[in-house]
Amino acid sequence: MKPHNNVKGCLILSFASMIWGFAFVVQSALADTVPPFLLNCLRSLIAVVFLAAVMLIRKQRTKSSVLPKAPADRKKVLFVGLLCGFFLTLSVNLQQFGLMYYPQGVAAEARGGFLTSLYVIMVPILAVFLGKKLSPGVVIAVGVALGGIYLLCLSESIHGLYLGDVFILLCALSFSVHILLIDRLATSMDGILLSAMQFLVCGALSGVLSVGFETVAWEHLPSAILPLIYMGVVSSGIGYTLQIVGQKYAEPVVASISMSLESVFAALGGWLILRNTLSVREFFGCALVFLAIVLAQLPVFGRRRKKIEKIEKR
Repeated sequence: MKPHNNVKGCLILSFASMIWGFAFVVQSALADTVPPFLLNCLRSLIAVVFLAAVMLIRKQRTKSSVLPKAPADRKKVLFVGLLCGFFLTLSVNLQQFGLMYYPQGVAAEARGGFLTSLYVIMVPILAVFLGKKLSPGVVIAVGVALGGIYLLCLSESIHGLYLGDVFILLCALSFSVHILLIDRLATSMDGILLSAMQFLVCGALSGVLSVGFETVAWEHLPSAILPLIYMGVVSSGIGYTLQIVGQKYAEPVVASISMSLESVFAALGGWLILRNTLSVREFFGCALVFLAIVLAQLPVFGRRRKKIEKIEKR
C-alpha cells in the first residue's frame, strides 16, 4: 500500500482546484459560442502540445527517456492512459453539456459547481465498495464539505430538476471513478506523461464526436482563442497534471474534499472577474469547505502516528 502525505497532496490538489475554479468562469462563457465536443477536443489537444513541450525540455535537461524503457511499463502507461482518458472524456463533456442545457435565467455556474462537487461524497461511497474503510472523522468532514458547498453554490432554492442537472450529476459520478482510477493505478507513473496520454485520448474521442454530431460556427472561434489557451494550458495541462501528482500523496477521500475547493474558487472567480458579490452565506460556505479539509486530515495523522509508534517499539 502506498504511503500517504495528506498535507502535501492537499496543497497540490488545492492549487489545482484554484485553477479549475477560475477556469469554470471561462468554461461557462465558452458554452455560448463553442460546441461541447469541439471545445474539449481543442483544449485537450492544446494540453497535449504543452505537455509534450514540457517533456522534451525535461528530456534535454535530464537526458532521460520520455517513455518508460521497460515494455511492461510502456503497456501499463498506455492502458492507464486509455482508461483515464475515456473517463476524462466522459466527465468533461457531460459537464459542458450540462452547462449548455440550463435554460436562460438559471444560475448555471452555481448549480453546475454544486452538482459537480458532489464527487466529494461519491468518492468515499464508491471507495467503500472497493474495500476502503472510512474513519468517523472523514465521514464528518464529508458532511461539513457538502454543507459548505451547499451554502456556497445554492444561495437560492432549487425549483425543479433540469436536463443540465442530470448531465452534471453523471459528470460528478464519472469524475469520482476518474479519481479512484488514478489512486489505484497511476501513483507510480510519470504524472506529466500520463496526463498527456489521457488528454490525447480525450482530444481524439471528443474530435470524432464533434465531427459526427456537431455543426460548428467557425466565425466564433477567433474570439475564443485566448480562453481556449487558458483551458488547454492552465486548466488541462497544469491542473490535471497536478491532480495526478497530488493523488500520489493524498488518500482518495481527502483528495476529493481538497478538489471540492473548486467551488470556492469558482465563486471567487465570479466575484473577481464577473463582479458577482459574495454573500455572507457564501463566505460561510467557503469557511466550511476549508474546515472540512482540516477535519479530513486529522484522523489520518492519528492513525499514522500510531503505526509509527508501533514500528518504533518493535
